[in-house]
Amino acid sequence: MTSKVLLVTGDAAESLEVFYPYQRLLEEGYEVDIAAPTKKKLQFVVHDFVDGYDTYTEKPGYTWPADLALADVDPARYVALVIPGGRAPEYLRNNADVKRIVQHFFEADKPVAQICHGPLITAAAGVLTGRRSAAYPALEPDVAAAGAEYVDGEAVVDGVVVSARAWPDHPAWIRAFIEVLRVKAPLA
Repeated sequence: MTSKVLLVTGDAAESLEVFYPYQRLLEEGYEVDIAAPTKKKLQFVVHDFVDGYDTYTEKPGYTWPADLALADVDPARYVALVIPGGRAPEYLRNNADVKRIVQHFFEADKPVAQICHGPLITAAAGVLTGRRSAAYPALEPDVAAAGAEYVDGEAVVDGVVVSARAWPDHPAWIRAFIEVLRVKAPLA
């Protein structure tokens, strides 16, 4: 099996939540493919926390090309899955191919990293039941409605699933995910 990781995202994904895991996994020696609804240049966003705001602000972020369309993804070719946050999960969770892909990783007990609004996707795929998961704190009711225990933590490890709240958690989140990868999906 190749040492390829799949990153599922789309327009309005949070820039840091795409690029931090993408670059760290490349640095570790994994190949990373970005899959989106269509193979095109994606427009990411920047979510920032501003004093006096009740939630984050959103500004235009980087653009980056998707490597392949979700319909063309064969999840068996990948050792792990990354699900960034931002607003992309709000619409990706309704995509039948995303559900098919996510269910494969959970059924095969392959490593999955999800952050921020990413658990909206795993909840919609029906794979969070009985698990523990972090998410952006406003998603606590969504995580609970999916049958999971919400955990307010920077790197929540539940078997091979590693979750976090948002980009400030990146160092702990990716460190924990790489530890899982080294055990479950070591480099070939």
